[in-house]
Amino acid sequence: MKKLSGAIGLALAAWTLAGAAWAQSADAQFHHIYQQEWAWRTGQPGEGASDESSSRRRLDDVDAATQQQRLDYWRKVMGELQAIDPAKLSPEERVNYAVYRAQIGDLLADQQFKTWEMPFNSDSAFWSEAADELGSDRMRTAEDYRRYLERLDQLPHYFEQQTENMRAGLARGFSVPREVLKGRDVSIAAEAELTDPTKSSFYAPFAHLPQGIPAAQASELQASAQRKIRDEVIPAYAKLLTFFRQEYVPHARATLAAEAMPDGKAFYRQQIVEYTTLDLDPDAIHKIGLEQVQKIHAEMVQTMQQTGFKGSFADFLHFLRTDPQFYAKTPDELLMRTAWVAKQVDAQLGKEFGRLPRRRFAIVPVPADIAPYYTSGRGGPGVYLVNTYDLPSRPLYNMPALTLHESMPGHSLQLSLAAEQHGQPAFRRDSYISAYGEGWGLYSEYLGNEMGIYQTPYQRFGYLTYQMWRACRLVVDTGIHHLGWTRQQAIDYMTANTALSDREIANEVDRYISWPAQALSYELGYLKILELRHKAEQALGPKFDVRHFHDTVLSTGSVPLPVLEQRIDRFIAEGGPEPDFGCDCAKKHDDQPEADAPDGA
Repeated sequence: MKKLSGAIGLALAAWTLAGAAWAQSADAQFHHIYQQEWAWRTGQPGEGASDESSSRRRLDDVDAATQQQRLDYWRKVMGELQAIDPAKLSPEERVNYAVYRAQIGDLLADQQFKTWEMPFNSDSAFWSEAADELGSDRMRTAEDYRRYLERLDQLPHYFEQQTENMRAGLARGFSVPREVLKGRDVSIAAEAELTDPTKSSFYAPFAHLPQGIPAAQASELQASAQRKIRDEVIPAYAKLLTFFRQEYVPHARATLAAEAMPDGKAFYRQQIVEYTTLDLDPDAIHKIGLEQVQKIHAEMVQTMQQTGFKGSFADFLHFLRTDPQFYAKTPDELLMRTAWVAKQVDAQLGKEFGRLPRRRFAIVPVPADIAPYYTSGRGGPGVYLVNTYDLPSRPLYNMPALTLHESMPGHSLQLSLAAEQHGQPAFRRDSYISAYGEGWGLYSEYLGNEMGIYQTPYQRFGYLTYQMWRACRLVVDTGIHHLGWTRQQAIDYMTANTALSDREIANEVDRYISWPAQALSYELGYLKILELRHKAEQALGPKFDVRHFHDTVLSTGSVPLPVLEQRIDRFIAEGGPEPDFGCDCAKKHDDQPEADAPDGA
């Protein structure tokens, strides 16, 4: 028996070693696939290029032949991924595999549906992002500036290719709807109609060159920049403006629904999968939206009553939209009120999070050329953009919820922590999954209740109207793209149910029309995160620590919702421990005095 036992032990040991080698082999295959693909992908702007590849920033070819090459390449990558059995991967790599395969699936689907033939929407456009694609914010040395000037030579050719792509889209009925194109040429005209090249956004990096660059060299660089902008950049924008006004707008499709475009039902369903990471049909999403709208409306009515207002709900919304007490009188006032909310949040972060990022964010106004049709605010790891255009459409009672979503603990915190997790592969650190990111942003608004940020019934109503806004998106997006709603139907629905201003509602509806399914990611992501929290609270009871839960959610980086659910299930099974971020992010210990916390904690 002793010999038999020893033989079994040796056999088990050998089997374990073989299994480890097997997993290592599968891991090695997977590493090779994503490392090769990522190196290829990051050289192509608009496909997830990261700061690590900033020295190679350029405007690559986007013509039909190049797009076919991308399609062929991602098909090859998907075939290689399908040849790997995820069960043979190590546990950590199984998570990476689930994230990466979904990422490649989305990229491949976009190529198959030729989404590159519609390279803009009412929210963002290739011509507005060109300066950033060229690396205008990453220049430190004279050589950096020279490379940037060389890259400016690519812009006319790049614009011509994008124009041909848009022509191809027009020819097959794949375009932004004509109804939302009014005024969208303003950001093109801002460059096309310049007479002074120093007023161009492309010249901005040259206005104040680093002191380390000698004066004579700086003058030479500035002169070269002015010449290139005058002779190449401005004419390229002027040509694009003529195309947009004389060809694109007149021939853009008259329909609104994504399902009205070629292969539209399949396209809309794929967009739903991409933006929500869930396999839900439009009718199911519409139903969820209606249920959430009804639930939130009841809370809004209760909050209205707490203000002492005596009229109807519609009267209250009119009051909120028109009474001067709820609006800033100057852009600076709006920015300062926003900054005050951000500092109030700073004082509460340590109660909700064990890990905080080292990076800080700035609060800046939305650029004037895009502000008229831009959203109220947008946040990232380093900047929180606040729209100061048309102040009577920017109610102050909404600013606490907006700030929580866009800055801390929303996008600025989540994206900064993700970037600091150096143990994760770059395709996870530098990628963004809307259902996770926007779901987290909306969940951050919910945390404002626990953090004491909503201090008046009006601010609480602002929080609820933002909750209602995202619930309405489920109804409106599916209404437009699946049920055949008109633009006015969508506007009327938003007007009746939210306290958003008329301008905000019109801009938002145009965004949903021109960007199918993206609006669905917020509410569905938020509902999943909230569901997972309640699940963890119930399962762990007194062992539940909200900081450990939040840190665990954030430690995953941006992942599909099913992957997040698997991670929280493991968190529950392990007893709710503090996660290992694998980053250089700051940690706030329970026994640390407040003064020792990192700035902003």
